[in-house]
Amino acid sequence: MSLRTYEADLFENSRGRLEAIAYRLLGSAGDAEDAVQDTYLRWHAADRELIETPEAWLTKVLTNLCLNQLTSARARRETYVGQWLPEPVLAGDRMLGPADTVEQRESVSLAVLTVMERLSPNERVVYVLREAFGYAHREIAEILDLTESNCQQIYRRAKQHVAGDRARTEVDAVTAGKVVEEFLAAALSGDTEPLIRLLTGDAVAVADGGDRVPARRTPVLGALGIARYLRGLFRRTDAKRAQVGGNAALHAAVVNGGPAVLVEAGGQVVGVICLEATPDGVGAVRIQVNPEKLERMTRQWAATGPHHPLAQMW
Repeated sequence: MSLRTYEADLFENSRGRLEAIAYRLLGSAGDAEDAVQDTYLRWHAADRELIETPEAWLTKVLTNLCLNQLTSARARRETYVGQWLPEPVLAGDRMLGPADTVEQRESVSLAVLTVMERLSPNERVVYVLREAFGYAHREIAEILDLTESNCQQIYRRAKQHVAGDRARTEVDAVTAGKVVEEFLAAALSGDTEPLIRLLTGDAVAVADGGDRVPARRTPVLGALGIARYLRGLFRRTDAKRAQVGGNAALHAAVVNGGPAVLVEAGGQVVGVICLEATPDGVGAVRIQVNPEKLERMTRQWAATGPHHPLAQMW
């Protein structure tokens, strides 16, 4: 059944919202795009004359597609090589969706996206739709075919799981740049002491290389251990230059609402080091080097250039 112009426009006007929902649910921009495209195909094939509320229909279809993906993703991640981290997204990417409230901005932070991996699929859907998009419990209950009271219970449980004991600091682009500059100065100093002072005592570092790029397969805990790990990571060697195909340029960026070091080599983003800023210092370092999770960022970074690096590495 062919789409009339207003029906095609209606979907395109919803695409950004659908992508933002899917990204929060799946933690992957690529998977989110696929889910939205599948939603479009179902919209195209549906008898649209019978659809009273297109926005609700599209959200329900997308949510069910994401629920199916979440179930299969859990099985895949049991065999994932090393640590799994969400796909990072640059500031300005429409995948991030609305950012008017603290809750909306928090829901797309790497910290929350990582924690949400421990939620059940229904908990994740309820939390995202309620916290980030302001859906009423009645609306979410209809999407998931649950009772409203059951939906409310799921939301309370999910919120308790997601709520952490560390207060994260919201940063703008200028503040993020300062955090990155301080981090790079410490990391490139060749000494552990500046890094130890920058990190919180209970900080954690996690790296995701998948099965494509060598990366530490277990988290590093504590300021001293992370400082030693980062000192080795930033040490210049011919092997590292060969791995990325030449010299690497280090840039300051805002990724998922937080400060990040973007590593660029040969026109490609080859790594992103996301820093979780807290009132007490950097509480977490999340390193993404899996090339499959950096393809979109490479395109976005190239589209917003030219960029001037803060430093060169290797």
